[in-house]
Amino acid sequence: MTRVLVVDDEPQLARLLVMNLKARNYEVESAQDGSEALDAVAACRPDAVLLDLGLPDMDGIQVIKNLRGWSQVPILVVSARHGSSDKIQALDAGADDYITKPFSMDELLARLAAVVRRTPDHGATAADEAVVETEEFTVDLLARKARRRGKTVRLTPTEWHLLEVLIRNRGRMVSQRSLLQEVWGSSYGTQTNYLRVYMAHLRRKLEADPSHPRHLITAPGMGYRFEA
Repeated sequence: MTRVLVVDDEPQLARLLVMNLKARNYEVESAQDGSEALDAVAACRPDAVLLDLGLPDMDGIQVIKNLRGWSQVPILVVSARHGSSDKIQALDAGADDYITKPFSMDELLARLAAVVRRTPDHGATAADEAVVETEEFTVDLLARKARRRGKTVRLTPTEWHLLEVLIRNRGRMVSQRSLLQEVWGSSYGTQTNYLRVYMAHLRRKLEADPSHPRHLITAPGMGYRFEA
């Protein structure tokens, strides 16, 4: 039985979605905000997530980004935001599809079935995917904890955000501009000295030899990447 997580803070709509999904033999869980949704994905391992963007505690885009750090569960955004920029932002963050409110239930069910079909290994979204291990340190993205040689490593919020972005894109170079805008905001893009300082902090805390890093790699003049 396909398990779906419905994330919406509108009680009437959430009940409607749950009722219709159960009537079509889906197993359904629900969450009313972003934090609850992240916990539910780790706990119940859904086969797909129906996600509203306008949540009370955090924007749905942030939920998508957080999930994509450790899970490939299919995400179908169900939102009242009609602008093309909102759709692009959600899809760029890692959503699989986007449907606007009000919607036809038949269309939503068809799109849901399609995103589940396109992700044959969607069941591999256990909480242990959130744990990234190297020979030197371990990072738990869900618990937001890092350990090195058995000891907890204390990271500042900025250091953690930077590390999280790199791990979410593991194996791929992330440009300096993208990192700056992701971590510090859209008005940043040229302050590369910020990156040098914070990457140096991360390497001192996590790498065995900070001057010759094995995991937090610099692509000179371009960006950085994380290698497990």
